[in-house]
Amino acid sequence: MTFSPEEVLETKKMFEEQGLDVRTITMGINLLDCVDSALEIMQENIKNKIISLAEHLDEVAKSIEEDYGIPIINRRITITPISLLLGALKEVQDMPLEDIHAFNDPLFHKYKVASPQISPEVLNSMTSIARILDEAAEKVHVDFLGGFSALVHKGFTRADLCVLQSLPEVLSSTKYVCSSVNVATTRSGMNMNAVKMMGEIIHQIAMNTRENNSIGCAKLVVFSNAVEDNPFMAGGFHGIGEAECCINVGVSGPGVIRNVVRHLRKTDFETLAENIKKTAFKITRVGQLVAQEAAKRLGVPFGIVDVSLAPTTRPYDSVAGILEEMGLETVGGPGTTAALALLTDAVKKGGLMASSYVGGLSGAFIPVSEDKIMTDAARKRVLTLEKLEAMTSVCSVGLDMICIPGSTPPSTISGIIADEATIGMINGKTTGIRIIPVIGKEAGEEVEFGGLLGRSVVMPVKRISCDSFINRQGRFPAPVHSQRN
Repeated sequence: MTFSPEEVLETKKMFEEQGLDVRTITMGINLLDCVDSALEIMQENIKNKIISLAEHLDEVAKSIEEDYGIPIINRRITITPISLLLGALKEVQDMPLEDIHAFNDPLFHKYKVASPQISPEVLNSMTSIARILDEAAEKVHVDFLGGFSALVHKGFTRADLCVLQSLPEVLSSTKYVCSSVNVATTRSGMNMNAVKMMGEIIHQIAMNTRENNSIGCAKLVVFSNAVEDNPFMAGGFHGIGEAECCINVGVSGPGVIRNVVRHLRKTDFETLAENIKKTAFKITRVGQLVAQEAAKRLGVPFGIVDVSLAPTTRPYDSVAGILEEMGLETVGGPGTTAALALLTDAVKKGGLMASSYVGGLSGAFIPVSEDKIMTDAARKRVLTLEKLEAMTSVCSVGLDMICIPGSTPPSTISGIIADEATIGMINGKTTGIRIIPVIGKEAGEEVEFGGLLGRSVVMPVKRISCDSFINRQGRFPAPVHSQRN
């Protein structure tokens, strides 16, 4: 890959004046060969493999920053979904299969089968594994480790249930570990038992971390159509179709795109989209340069570049700001979904022209607390939960970093998850839910998280019950277009 002098100068200006950065360099690690029936041996295998592969990750990131002048904000690790390993543990294998078979069987949903509960011994094993992951992450100096995850879109294994039921304890007692749970896919439909359970689990995590504004919920994403190569947190994991180890990079430049749009206020939509596409092309080339260089220095394969406009609390680093530069008075008003669709599509097209290895979630993130202008719109009640839901049909993820009243019932949280997961399932796209019921706070109150997570306002939720709907249990059938063979 070569750059002309003009490109170098233009890119330098993007870094220095417009906030362009590599948001994360993420090492994906396969842990399937760490499996053992003994907890202590599995823990040792996991810790040794992570440290041996990632011990130079931070050092290499710093060297690339120095050599190229490119800011790399985060260093992260993703691992094989942990539930795929934990089924080998003796204490997990001792769980009776009959209860799990009944809980999974869609023909028995009318009997309202309760979810099997894990024993204190199994919970201790889950939290022990999580602590080992935390120790490994701290040892190699990464910001987050993603993959304390389970894929339950069609049903639960014993290990899946163990992982899900341990999440309140794991996410409230670890610092670096992040989790994701995939509850739906276009091909399989949606596991409503899992959706019901996740509403309860999110509420419990919020309770466990209520002294810190229920921040534990920020480390959990519920997915529909989760991707295997996502370098961003909290939803990243290293999929089973991935290489033994690889480097994925997430590059972000909302400030750069916003600057381009600001200078095109009187152009038509085609010209606007074309210029966004050209800028995304340049941003992607920077990301691929960093990814390839990091992979070379670490001696592992290059995976993908995720071209996602991920906002920060810096005023110019805002996706909502881009939409308002397009001509919206306030994000959340009429035209918002259309503007976001144009932006997301143009960014993806530019990325695909620049690299054959664009992956992850690529597009535009709309996390409310991490985007100051979006938070301001929510504070004015122009941006509502319902409007955000509409926007997620065209953005690259879904309902992200949204604060809701702590008094919201778990069944209502499950209803929000079901709505959002359905958008992904029906439209064949990834959607995610990272929602925070802030215990002790009501609609309109302010919440301060600090750092990248920013400051937000608690958004109102309609007080209309969906208990009877959520309590039906069973599986949501896949949409008709799932049958494509």
